[in-house]
Amino acid sequence: MSQIDIPNQFDVLVVGAGAAGLYTALCLPESLKVGLITKETVTLSASDWAQGGIAAAVSPEDSPKLHIQDTLKAGAGLCDIEAVEFLAQKAPSCIQSLVNLGVAFDRHGNTLALTLEAAHSRHRVLHAADTTGREVTTTLTDQVLRRPNIQVIQQALALSLWIEPETGHCQGISLFYQGQVTWIKAGAVVLATGGGGQVFAQTTNPAVSTGDGVAIAWRAGAIVRDLEFVQFHPTALTKPGRFLISEAVRGEGAHLVDNEGRRFAFDYDPAGELAPRDVVSRAIFSHLQRTAGDLATAHVWLDMRPIPADKIRQRFPNIIKVCQHWGIDVFHQPIPVAPAAHYWMGGIVADLQNRTNIPGLYAVGETASTGVHGANRLASNSLLECIVFGAQMADLKLEVPPAEVTAQVKDLDPSPLFCNLSVSAWENQKAQLESIREKLPRLVWQNAGICREQSSLENAIATIESWEQDFTSLPLSQFLESLHPTATASFNLPNIDQQLRLWAETRNLLDVAYLILKSAAFRTESRGGHYRLDYPQPDSDWQVHTMIQNHHWWKSQSILPAYPKSN
Repeated sequence: MSQIDIPNQFDVLVVGAGAAGLYTALCLPESLKVGLITKETVTLSASDWAQGGIAAAVSPEDSPKLHIQDTLKAGAGLCDIEAVEFLAQKAPSCIQSLVNLGVAFDRHGNTLALTLEAAHSRHRVLHAADTTGREVTTTLTDQVLRRPNIQVIQQALALSLWIEPETGHCQGISLFYQGQVTWIKAGAVVLATGGGGQVFAQTTNPAVSTGDGVAIAWRAGAIVRDLEFVQFHPTALTKPGRFLISEAVRGEGAHLVDNEGRRFAFDYDPAGELAPRDVVSRAIFSHLQRTAGDLATAHVWLDMRPIPADKIRQRFPNIIKVCQHWGIDVFHQPIPVAPAAHYWMGGIVADLQNRTNIPGLYAVGETASTGVHGANRLASNSLLECIVFGAQMADLKLEVPPAEVTAQVKDLDPSPLFCNLSVSAWENQKAQLESIREKLPRLVWQNAGICREQSSLENAIATIESWEQDFTSLPLSQFLESLHPTATASFNLPNIDQQLRLWAETRNLLDVAYLILKSAAFRTESRGGHYRLDYPQPDSDWQVHTMIQNHHWWKSQSILPAYPKSN
């Protein structure tokens, strides 16, 4: 990319350019100077990969009350009723906002087309064929690039938060950009970095989903919670990339069958393939355990042939195209599928205004934990959360006025430090990083995947702690982690952009793996997206959030059963 000079201060920095980051940037007051940071381009995010759609009670047969009830039921007792009501009640107006921006949802005549997905009691999922996320993010990106107050900073890595030591206020970030580490001041920082699916060997998430926001915030002292709750999508295509076969396919009538052609999911739940995602994922996992040899390569089949061919062509053109690429004709043969890590219910604790426990730090979207998803997210509430909570940033009041930010920027040290390593030292370091990066997702998938138990979790935690020690002892780690705020750094290393990204993402994945494994070992019950073989039932004593700050784990207060208010 061409060299672009960036300012060393903004009113607001938004980290992440999926639906949450893009919509947040658009909703922030246009009087504010906004920096939108993405480590790839503005078109590569998990939102872009979202197929199924976005949920909202917009039909006469539906209501926010029903949407609330379905969300609470899916959340398995851990939803925040206030947050769920807020999400469902704001949904229709947020859909209208997207339509006004130009998002072209599918229609039947003049009416928005709605489909059914698992655990929804009504048809309420809006869609744009089977590329809804792409339609939303493409439209939002186009709008962002038109806004004069928003500067997009692409192929830039946020490394850490800049915390003011006396007040504890977040006053910016350290950023690796175009070969240098620098510090950028801001009156507010919004983390919208998405999930952490790349910590698992099998995931539907893109390569950028390395848990950056959660790791960066946790290292700075932010409170995070419920990190053991990971949603495993039941139907990922068992080809490289683990392309997600949307739940809407089953909603439209596709069958899940085994090698004998039997709809085995009904053995595990009366709703069969339309049971909640965690139930269907465990059904597939358990069935394969009983019937398959190598679980790493085993799969079941998703048969789209019960759906009329014309409807398949209309609703799922991208799925047809991807399957054709792998030699699969969905009109005449079933699709090989297996579960894969898909969505992280936990995250950085944030309130309805997206505020965290660190003043000046906000979190939006999958990287946040607002309480709307509880222990298991209802299908198509994820894009909705990005939009509903992104819209809240329109009311942002900067805790540090821009004038004060400007005055403090003088503190920046203009003379950079240089990191010099011999080629052989760098190659050795690179080999160590690549080894960790390769082994870590397999370790987490095997020990904190769909089914978990204490001894394997403890062994995996010990392995991660050993790798963390190895990582910390690397010369590059020692150099970067000793940089004090305001000190910039340059590097005399080959391919530094690729190598710094490898270093930063490995660091974040190690932290995310540790947090997920420790949280899974901490919660001695099964609930939602967390299933323990040694504690297979929910426990009323665990109707609490798993809270984490620094290296301290504790239980929240008990969450009372939620009963939605009437609308």
